[in-house]
Amino acid sequence: MFVRPQELVRLAPVRQFAMLGQRRFGPFFWTQFTGAANDNLFKFALTVLLTYRLQLDWLPPAMVGLVIGALFILPFVLFSATSGQLADKYEKAALMRRVKDLELLIMALAAWGLLAPQLPLLLACIFLMGLHSTLFGPVKFAYLPQHLSPQELTGGNGMVEMGTFVAILLGNLAGGLLIDGPQGPLAVAGACLGVAALGRWSAQRVPPSPAPEPGLRIRWNPLTETWRNLQQARSDKVVFRSLLGISWMWFYGAVFLSQFPAFAKTVLGGDAGVASLLLVVFSVGVGLGALLCERLSRHQVEIGLVPLGAVGMSAFGIDLYLATRGLSPGPLQDLAGFLARPGSGRVLADLALLAAAAGLYSVPMYALIQLRSPPSHRARIIAANNILNALFMIASSLLGGALLAAGASLPEVFLATALLNALVAGAVFVWVPDYLLRLAVLGAARGLQRLQVDGAEQLPATGPALLRAPALGPLGPLLLQALGPRPVRCLVDARWLARPLLGRLLRQAGALGGTVVEGRLQLDDALQARAARLLAEGELLAVFGADEAADTLQRAHQGALTSMRLLRETRTTDRATGLRLGAVLRLRLEIRTSSDPRVGLAD
Repeated sequence: MFVRPQELVRLAPVRQFAMLGQRRFGPFFWTQFTGAANDNLFKFALTVLLTYRLQLDWLPPAMVGLVIGALFILPFVLFSATSGQLADKYEKAALMRRVKDLELLIMALAAWGLLAPQLPLLLACIFLMGLHSTLFGPVKFAYLPQHLSPQELTGGNGMVEMGTFVAILLGNLAGGLLIDGPQGPLAVAGACLGVAALGRWSAQRVPPSPAPEPGLRIRWNPLTETWRNLQQARSDKVVFRSLLGISWMWFYGAVFLSQFPAFAKTVLGGDAGVASLLLVVFSVGVGLGALLCERLSRHQVEIGLVPLGAVGMSAFGIDLYLATRGLSPGPLQDLAGFLARPGSGRVLADLALLAAAAGLYSVPMYALIQLRSPPSHRARIIAANNILNALFMIASSLLGGALLAAGASLPEVFLATALLNALVAGAVFVWVPDYLLRLAVLGAARGLQRLQVDGAEQLPATGPALLRAPALGPLGPLLLQALGPRPVRCLVDARWLARPLLGRLLRQAGALGGTVVEGRLQLDDALQARAARLLAEGELLAVFGADEAADTLQRAHQGALTSMRLLRETRTTDRATGLRLGAVLRLRLEIRTSSDPRVGLAD
């Protein structure tokens, strides 16, 4: 049964693996899992078939992977805009079933092409499977916010990200093993049809998701609608910057994923088994990083993890280059021989940690896009993300090809990509300091002074609210940023803003400074006007231990906002860590309306 978003925020968040047993998530997860697995099973099997068995004059082996990849990506560029409109216009569960029906039809055509064999038909099926994924992508990510609470979005996206990369891994491994057997084409045809049938069965159990804009008129021109989607995404700077960040992750990852076979052979001196191991390590790393997001964010959409991921992507990418410098070329070795070589463990560790960092980097941004996008346009914004992803992956192929053509080795290509990532990340964090601010908040609320809040889920997702907080000291304004993904503007002692590091962080958090006399914040006319303007603009505003100031603001906005009070309960030493600086500050958050007689009373 569909649960309305306003009901979702009242439900306790469910741990990510437990969601697999619930109808709102489990059938959807396996539907997208089988689709990703089938894409890669068919693509990789056809790549091996055309490279080793059915070599053609008009398609040399060195070009097979590029041609198949281009055919698969092309529908994302051409039809993402249309797919986003369809996902906003029609009920999503029914749309998923129609997409899985299309997958069954495509796999039936592919089975005929494999057994005939009909190579033009097989290449056409690659294009059609790209179309299948293009249609499913906006439905997939627009479905999650309709069935998961904001506290579950990070965990749900982590599960989807993990599932996608595990499906890619299993699909590639199965495709390679099946096509290499004595009845390879027949085995691949049967497997593709079987996986498609499983996906269709799972889609039948997906619960309904009402269409957010059933009256939408479909515009079929891909060029004009693509431009319109990108303009819609740009209307929210936070969303658009997240789209660019995710696309950059795909740019970065595509450089590594596309070069694993050549890297294994020419640099590591390994056979196809070593190339498969690299794919396994990378996929598992991304999955673990994605799953780790929920634990680190504590059921919140936490963009403070993005800088950690960006640093890891560059640091371990650079170390991967350094790790390969000590490897000398030699005859090709099997998997056991490679693992026995000195330095192989460091290469695999760098690759796993690099991939885990990519998972930490991408999952919070996916969740943020889903949370911040208007429901009526959410699928179209996801479609814009798919367009950007495709363009960035094409750009990564061009960059990698240009560097190799210029004489760079594969480790040097990886090094250049890691250094470029550091430059891009540095520019982004200067351009959008919120990422570093949230990282500082994460450190303050998890390390310097651990914050536990009862009832944080009651914080409104939108609209103004006044937070009446006890005096928490200079770290208080930073600690309150950890309540949720929404920024909290704070009225603070102006002297705090003059401190070097603390003042910089507080100004970045949008704190307002006022004069404190005998421990009481003085709300002069100018400060009151600025605070009133913030509330009128729908912001969260916190006042610390200043009930007179809070009462003044409350009276000025009688009935116009919800007032909340943070009540200190306990303050104890953290026994788990034994660290004095890890003191636990526990607060209780209660909703109080402006008509509540308790509002304005001292703690």
